[in-house]
Amino acid sequence: MVRAAIIGASGYGGAELARLVLRHPKLSLAGLYVQPSSSAAGQAFSALYPRHAGEIDELIQVLDFAAPVLDADVAFLALPHEASLELAPKLLALGLIVVDLSGAYRLAAEDYPSHYGFEHTQADALARAVYGLPEFYAPALAEARLIAAPGCYVTAATLALRPLVAAGLLAEGAVPIVHAVSGVSGAGKTPSAKTHVCEVSLEPYNVFGHRHQPEMRRYIGAPVLFTPVLGHYQRGILASCYAPAKAGVTAEQVHAVFAEAYADAPLVRYSDKRLPSVGAVEYTAYCDVHARLDAATGQLAVFSALDNLLKGASAQAVQALNVRLGFAQELGLTGGLQ
Repeated sequence: MVRAAIIGASGYGGAELARLVLRHPKLSLAGLYVQPSSSAAGQAFSALYPRHAGEIDELIQVLDFAAPVLDADVAFLALPHEASLELAPKLLALGLIVVDLSGAYRLAAEDYPSHYGFEHTQADALARAVYGLPEFYAPALAEARLIAAPGCYVTAATLALRPLVAAGLLAEGAVPIVHAVSGVSGAGKTPSAKTHVCEVSLEPYNVFGHRHQPEMRRYIGAPVLFTPVLGHYQRGILASCYAPAKAGVTAEQVHAVFAEAYADAPLVRYSDKRLPSVGAVEYTAYCDVHARLDAATGQLAVFSALDNLLKGASAQAVQALNVRLGFAQELGLTGGLQ
């Protein structure tokens, strides 16, 4: 068994990771950790998440971030960006495989001051990081020591648009529009006025300035206009993506591109008939994708849906680790994850 420690185990992402490691046939739980400042330290995991009483009763421990010591093979980091930035190189030096769910190792160093508000100080680790989207980066992931798991919005948008960009089906100079609605769990566990049950509504935020926009540009292969929207529901993302097609493109070409792109992708379900929905993907590790071309206007519309805590975060991290360890991508991630 591969021993996996979860650092940042008290948040939604960490909790999903604990559940996925528990049910994975090739992984075992090597410890649940939090930062020294966390109020969850010393509590049983099942006290925070009672649905796991009798299953995951381990105490959540404080990890010494200055001099970490872990009896594990793999460390999942479900931490704030700045915490992962500093901790990942220390864990790499211990010989661990590191799977980081934050944004600390997804971008070029020059993108961090403007989009994340800090200088990136770990050039060596950043140069070694492999983007954890297995549908496009499996060969590199097979050798990775540091895996940078993608953001949830970016996963939905990239799986919807990258095949079209790569195949050259968009009109010259086209800037795709990504309109994505996320459940409130995407804002994390720390409450705010905007996520209070009496206040949360359907509203856009960070228009033209969301930190995921440069990540989309980098991995889709084209600039995008991204509008995130907070939805009045718990979990899941529905992304609606629009762009003009190149003259002469047919619906048959569009469908063929997606069918080929995801022919060997066990966790992407492309359909040329069925429209995605949040209800069809919540509590699963799948991303559902559907594309269509409006012959009258030449506009492409691509829709994708995923669970932001699973295919958009924790399940995707496990999927990438599966690739790294030589397992089937979907191992431990199918058959219902609720």
